[in-house]
Amino acid sequence: MSHAVYLETFGCQMNEYDSDIIRTILKQHDFKFTNHLDDADVVLMNTCAIRESAQDRIHGRLAGLKRLKHERGLVVGLLGCMAQNLKKDLMKADSVIDVLVGPDGYRKLPNLLTKALDAHHPRMEITLSESETYADIVPEQIDSVTALVSIMRGCDNFCTFCVVPYTRGRERSQNPESIIFEVRQLANNGIKQVTLLGQNVNSYAVNGTDFVDLIIRVADIPGIERVRFTSPHPKDFPEKLIDAIIDHPRICKHIHLPLQSGSDRILELMNRTYTQQAFIDLANDMRNRCPQLTLTTDVIVGFCSESEEDFADTYRVMEKIGFNAAFTFMYSERKNTIAARHYPDNVPQTVKVDRVSRLVELQNRMSRQLNRALIGKKLKVLVQGNAKKSEDQWMGRTDGNTMAVFPKTGKEVYPGKTATITISDATSHTLIGETIPSFQ
Repeated sequence: MSHAVYLETFGCQMNEYDSDIIRTILKQHDFKFTNHLDDADVVLMNTCAIRESAQDRIHGRLAGLKRLKHERGLVVGLLGCMAQNLKKDLMKADSVIDVLVGPDGYRKLPNLLTKALDAHHPRMEITLSESETYADIVPEQIDSVTALVSIMRGCDNFCTFCVVPYTRGRERSQNPESIIFEVRQLANNGIKQVTLLGQNVNSYAVNGTDFVDLIIRVADIPGIERVRFTSPHPKDFPEKLIDAIIDHPRICKHIHLPLQSGSDRILELMNRTYTQQAFIDLANDMRNRCPQLTLTTDVIVGFCSESEEDFADTYRVMEKIGFNAAFTFMYSERKNTIAARHYPDNVPQTVKVDRVSRLVELQNRMSRQLNRALIGKKLKVLVQGNAKKSEDQWMGRTDGNTMAVFPKTGKEVYPGKTATITISDATSHTLIGETIPSFQ
């Protein structure tokens, strides 16, 4: 009998990729998938443990499943980082969870689910692996234009705020040949853009192949028009990667470079291993060498003992660099991290809210200014589908990863095509195109 699975994904792009792996593994074992909860025999949640808000959402979802579980005998599985980090708390006596599987245990998921469906006894697989990369699994793609490709798993950096080394294990890189094979398969299936994923892609290394070697090989694959990557670490960003971005037309001129804090004191507490000035120098070098580069970042406010002076340093760095976009977060203590063990989470919530609001306001102002500077210019946009607000418009992204919308005119432009648009207006988040004078 084929059982129907309802799969929800929370969190980062790596989780999205892992969900594709989960889907592929289960389909190989005669499970089918449904988009409707009411049709499901199994509910799986692929979870995130990075921030408290993500965990709160999942706890709320679990509470909402209790009634359905008792009424219909649902099997509930919690997967991913939250499962790995909070395993003891989650498998308590009154838990709704039948199956608990960490990021390295997905190969065992079919057997665990089958046993749970037969007996409804809790099953768990939360062993971290030193070698698992799922290299032999080419996950099926839902998107017909873009795809995510994991090139490594885990992390060795041990930033004090970050739970990833404890939920995804130590760093290991996937064999380049398996990555190239996966991307070739994607290209054969019509995928036009791939994003290479890793906690620190700079660290990729297998038998003399480093990340720059790999990304160039990927960008050379016929059919692939754009290659992106995330995320590098500022501490060891290689100069030759900037060279590759400049020289190779298919490697997108966009770098996501996490700042996290502009305060030297906080950076040291975070174990980021670079200084404010080193980060500024790196960003300036990138921009000087590649003026058309789009630069985005991540910032955490309210980290342990962050003073107003520390925050002011972060604010000034963001002003000085002028990022095209930034993801700003309030610090939330994560179980098992170095910070949770050694530093008190002593910045009041009201202060965190105020600081993140100030950064969001600053970033929106800078993003709007940078986007409006593009008015009148012609940009190439990889079309991904209908715009969210209107089916009369296409939506896609520029080489620099900025969202753009423009009217549908003619049948020659469709998802997967690269259209040339003229920018007529802009907000802090979106470019608006007026015409399509040419297409590719």
